[in-house]
Amino acid sequence: MLAISLLTFMLSVSVPGDPVELMMNGGSGDNGQSASKIAGEQAFIEKRHALGLDLPVFYFSFSNQAIPDTLYRLPKKLHKANLERLIYTYGNWPEIEKYYAAIKKLEIENLKVPIDSSNAEPRIIIKDNLYKLFIHDDKGTIDTVFSNINNSINKAPSLVVLKPLFSDLKSAFGNIESNATPLKNKIPSVKWYGINNQYHNWITKFMVGDFGISYQDGRPVKSVLWDAIRWTVMLSLLSILLSYLIAIPIGVNSAQNKGSKGDQITTTFLFILYSLPSFWVATLLIMFFGGGDFFDWFPSYGVGEVTDSMNFIEIVGVRLKYLFLPLVCYTYGSLAFISRQMRGAVINSLGQDYVRTAKAKGLSQKVVLWKHAFRNSLLPIITLFANIFPLAISGSIVLEIIFSIPGMGKLAYEAILRRNYPIVFSVVMFSGILTLVGNLVSDILYAVVDPRISYSSKKN
Repeated sequence: MLAISLLTFMLSVSVPGDPVELMMNGGSGDNGQSASKIAGEQAFIEKRHALGLDLPVFYFSFSNQAIPDTLYRLPKKLHKANLERLIYTYGNWPEIEKYYAAIKKLEIENLKVPIDSSNAEPRIIIKDNLYKLFIHDDKGTIDTVFSNINNSINKAPSLVVLKPLFSDLKSAFGNIESNATPLKNKIPSVKWYGINNQYHNWITKFMVGDFGISYQDGRPVKSVLWDAIRWTVMLSLLSILLSYLIAIPIGVNSAQNKGSKGDQITTTFLFILYSLPSFWVATLLIMFFGGGDFFDWFPSYGVGEVTDSMNFIEIVGVRLKYLFLPLVCYTYGSLAFISRQMRGAVINSLGQDYVRTAKAKGLSQKVVLWKHAFRNSLLPIITLFANIFPLAISGSIVLEIIFSIPGMGKLAYEAILRRNYPIVFSVVMFSGILTLVGNLVSDILYAVVDPRISYSSKKN
């Protein structure tokens, strides 16, 4: 669990894009006015604080003496990455910090200059070039930017007020170069931040059911997941139940009649069935039975509409009609695989000494098969259950998209496309947790079906 949570969290903080910009539609609110710029940045900082993104990432960090212990407070991800590159090159954070402040100050003052016909274009050029300073660290680009800003200031008399600030900016970068201390990057340093960090807050909230908020609409993630999880769980549990109820008798019967004509036909059919891709089968089912080119027996889109006036039987009838084709696609692959595994396990059990002994005692074929061979053949099937169990939550992305089922698979796919990472990583965490639960349940069932397996320590 610790490894899964750490991996999931590190993925969540390493993915591209800024969650605050996604929620604010990219916005610091810059429409060319200083007041709007400042208000937008303040709103950006407040939203970042509300999400807990202004905290250190982990309990501690391994870095070097050049990296300050407050760099995580910078609100803009691209700005922070650029400053880290400058630190790696020059190593003198105090001078780099002054350089960054000089860029910010010149940016605000440029926006404060009243717009007229003579300075409209130069102001835009200055603004665009200052943005390059926020994200570029190579000296060639910086020198070009300085030249462009200087030319733009000289073009408009009203921009002369920016010359002192521009001089301060050039001096700040000159101080970075002249006072460089790159050796600080080679001196290791450990910075301790305590429990008030992003990982601690995230994992403690997750354990009590608070999975954050959706970047798309601001809803709590648990509410979004609940709307989707019920459809995936319903389909998955029905599919697992049908798979085992149908596959086990087929596998046992096929093993009992090994080599017969019926066994050969069943084996061939199961091989073919298992090899069929689910998206192709789904397309065929829609075309033949879902109102495509042939029969219009089953709806092929959505989960159906129900009303408060419907009773339970009517609701079940509507749901089954819509979910029949998806359920077939969910089930046929696992049914074929489980049948094959069941057949192989029973054939192996029928060749064991204890089965021959049971036959020698005069027990009937039915008793030998179901009481002795079958029970000892369940271990591979239980192992399969551990792998199927997580699918009850994660769902099938392909099938849920084809049949437009609002389940976890479709939700995760749409969340990935929209970079709605709290939903994506909540699904990942649940899948990891259920994998562990599936393995635990399998271990317990091993001991239930086979008395020889025990997890207790025995002392002689």
